[in-house]
Amino acid sequence: MTDTVIAGMLGTAQAALERFHDVVVDDDGALTFAHGGVLCVVQGTELEEGLPVLNITCVVAWDLSDPDVPSRVGLGVGEGLFGTPRVVRGEHGWDVTLRYAFPASGLAEGPMGTLLMLVVSSASSMRAELVGD
Repeated sequence: MTDTVIAGMLGTAQAALERFHDVVVDDDGALTFAHGGVLCVVQGTELEEGLPVLNITCVVAWDLSDPDVPSRVGLGVGEGLFGTPRVVRGEHGWDVTLRYAFPASGLAEGPMGTLLMLVVSSASSMRAELVGD
């Protein structure tokens, strides 16, 4: 039953996102798309029995050489209300992601699209402030 619920949530997310973006459905059912230079993926999972959630991960920027990136992100660059930023030191510089997980069972296409676009907009704002796009 949970696989059916997760598939339904992903289907609603796909329909909501396709109003704004070209969406690719991966072999595992994950949805990928890009928004303003930000690469995003939406995946479904069950955190525990009876708690299916969608997780959106946005790759905000990568290989940033500015040594102040962790401080800037920590001080609220982009200042979005939806999502948790993460800064990791990669081989070629700082990589920044934004993640948000939420119970999505029963959300209609409109509210789902609003929620997803709030997360994506936060990621895009963060990217613009970090890389100047």
